Amino acid sequence: MSSSANHDVKFWRDPAKRALLFQVILLAIVAGFIWFIVNNTLSNLSTRGITTGFGFLDDPAGFAIAQSLIPYSEVDSYGRTFVVGLLNTLLVSFLGIIGATILGFIIGVARLSRNWLISRLASAYVELFRNIPLLLQMFFWYFAVLRTLPSPRDSLNISDSVFLNVRGLYLPEPLPGSGFHWIWAALLLAIVATVWLVRFNRRRQEATGRRFPAGWMSLGLIIGLPLLTFALLGAPLDWGYPELRGFNFRGGMTIIPEFLALWLSLTIYTAAFIAEIVRSGIQAVSHGQTEAAHALGIKDSLTLRLVVIPQAMRVIIPPLTSQYLNLTKNSSLATAIGYPDLVSVFAGTTLNQTGQAIEVIAITMLVYLTISLTVSFFMNWFNSRMALVER
Repeated sequence: MSSSANHDVKFWRDPAKRALLFQVILLAIVAGFIWFIVNNTLSNLSTRGITTGFGFLDDPAGFAIAQSLIPYSEVDSYGRTFVVGLLNTLLVSFLGIIGATILGFIIGVARLSRNWLISRLASAYVELFRNIPLLLQMFFWYFAVLRTLPSPRDSLNISDSVFLNVRGLYLPEPLPGSGFHWIWAALLLAIVATVWLVRFNRRRQEATGRRFPAGWMSLGLIIGLPLLTFALLGAPLDWGYPELRGFNFRGGMTIIPEFLALWLSLTIYTAAFIAEIVRSGIQAVSHGQTEAAHALGIKDSLTLRLVVIPQAMRVIIPPLTSQYLNLTKNSSLATAIGYPDLVSVFAGTTLNQTGQAIEVIAITMLVYLTISLTVSFFMNWFNSRMALVER
């Protein structure tokens, strides 16, 4: 047998080289398939006289948006509508994650309560809301609850400052005065001091076995330092109150009913799944840990907070990440009730007016992919921080 034949036999018997060759072949096939799809798409668009590119982002949009976190008018560009829709999506997703996490943890712990009524109510909540489709819950809050509220003239109100009616929730608007930026600086300083305090407390406990109430001290810093700065500056803050003028309210902050319905449905629906994750995470902790804590005379509330929950977090965090991702993606259902999120404003109205379907859908998909990867990266980092480190 020739040397080249021996070389070929050795190559095919080497798993690493053989696997590398197959990967190169597969990569070439995928690249060829993508090239064929892109070339065929461009040819079809050219044949039909459809222009491609992102120049349409500079054209004036010509339509209004019900909610915008940044200044926006009808003369602004389609690129501006993209930013408005993106910020609205991030807002409802972030607040939904916060609300679902808090409510889910409360319901999850309540399911394990020794009180029969509390545990049964928590179980009923989970079984009810996780088995009703999210879209139906969204319709319920929007059409059956918020759309049946009274007109602006008959609004439900609290102290003539907060008004709730069919057009939304009207709240007093804070109007910062001169020097208010120092309060934000004090808050930032308090957060930095809190991080240092928690780390110092952890190192001190590992070295001496002693600890001090870093949680309460941190809370006092975060609340007390900005309040002290606020008082020393002479309270540089005014309030703009909503007032009924004609057929609607003017002034103050307005939370549109579409946002309320979307936030409530996302929070309540996702919290039902998070509650089950929390319950299973707590039950995964050995009962011996609880018995040992009770033998040391630690109260039930402290046992749950200092012994059980920290160990349960190692089981809770990975599936919790999936729920956060699901909530973010489920926010795209907002288009069903008219909330101006990214899908409704950009992948809906903008697409219909410009006809740039490929560009608009590609941008929208890329945005959701980026948001999901960012959430996954942060939760994976947090999970690694909470992981058990062997000595």
